[in-house]
Amino acid sequence: MEKPQLATVWARIRGALQAEVGETEYRNWLKPMTLAGISGDEVLIALPTAFMRDWVRNHYGAKVNALWEAEWEEARRVNFLVGDATPAEPETIPERMAGVVRAEADDKGDPRSEIAATLDPRFTFDAFVVGKPNEVAHACAQRVAEQPACVGFNPLFLYGGVGLGKTHLMHAIAWDLTERGTASGKPVSVMYLSAEKFMYRFIAAIRGHQTIQFKETLRGVDVLMVDDLQFLIGKDNTQEEFFHTFNYLVEAGKQIVISADKSPSDLNGLDNRLRTRLGCGMVANLHATTFELRISILESKAARSGVPIPAKVLEYLAHKITSNVRELEGAFNRLVAHANLFGRVITLETTQEVLHDILRAHDRKVTIEEIQKRVSEHYNIRQTEMTSARRARAVARPRQVAMYLSKQLTTRSLPEIGRKFGNRDHTTVMHAVSRVNELMQADGDFAEGVELLRRMLES
Repeated sequence: MEKPQLATVWARIRGALQAEVGETEYRNWLKPMTLAGISGDEVLIALPTAFMRDWVRNHYGAKVNALWEAEWEEARRVNFLVGDATPAEPETIPERMAGVVRAEADDKGDPRSEIAATLDPRFTFDAFVVGKPNEVAHACAQRVAEQPACVGFNPLFLYGGVGLGKTHLMHAIAWDLTERGTASGKPVSVMYLSAEKFMYRFIAAIRGHQTIQFKETLRGVDVLMVDDLQFLIGKDNTQEEFFHTFNYLVEAGKQIVISADKSPSDLNGLDNRLRTRLGCGMVANLHATTFELRISILESKAARSGVPIPAKVLEYLAHKITSNVRELEGAFNRLVAHANLFGRVITLETTQEVLHDILRAHDRKVTIEEIQKRVSEHYNIRQTEMTSARRARAVARPRQVAMYLSKQLTTRSLPEIGRKFGNRDHTTVMHAVSRVNELMQADGDFAEGVELLRRMLES
């Protein structure tokens, strides 16, 4: 393509995004994008921070990819990376990652600052909410921050799904080590970067005939932290370089911290030698969040927000948005921003209005099993109590509520509902429905709790 055509294509894609997502979202998330390079079927787009890179990739990646495919017939894949790359020149477009390499050639100063990513000041241990799904990973991260390169914790390998806190813990370790070093007068050299950036910097070093400097820079740190290691799958040359760097640092008594979306043994496509070495230290999993952890996270954010948020709204969000912490926090932030901008009191109704698109994405057909699960969580009992023979009030009342909601929200017959609750008779279900109706008329708090459960299951 000639110069004017490429500029027009990129401008047209950005314009389409702006028109679709709106001015505010475009300005906050998409405007900082720069075209870092393109080669063959791959387009590289740079964003200034890892947080923005992850957000854009997760929320707009498919849309950006589709627009490129529509506008540029050779484009088949869009990769988002972290960097301060200047927009790529059209005449250098056929050269892979031209914008990134050129930006690096112009960099001056400490070579470590050229490679390392910026730490997010929000991601500290104090800001990390601990619960059962992440308590082991959190304890391991704190141990490494207190005693880097201690036996059994080198490397520290954190793994789990998107938005569960891996990057937060890595940043927290780096901040803690930096502060400890400053306080003791013995600074600790910490380098944090994504595996994606490791690869791009390695390629840049090869092209710039600076591989020796690249190796020396990485091997001169006290702590090396590499995020999203799964990005190296299929990148054999980069894996080889990382393997040698890994061995050098471990043998020199330096700490390594790695994160990925899977455990070392499940990262198919990684060199077997590297997988073996990664599993030799401490491997800690960040599990999917529980209702209790999500509530704790929301309560912590609510306390810092300065905006009055009813407990029933926090419970609603914790029940409704279960995929990951990042999405939960994003929904919360939008709700608070809306309240601040328009001066509206936050209620269940305004929450459903403001977050309608996020909540709609979580819509699904209500089942009796789902009702039993939600009611059990709400009343803090085991789900197995729904089918047990126990008649204690602490168990019987939630069971009656679940039967009532099953009658209201599903098309199942009374006998079918009874069978789902431990093969109980249909008359037991009739009594439960009648009793819950009576209690809702007599007790406003009880009625509000049942209504909250209904909203969470319906919306």
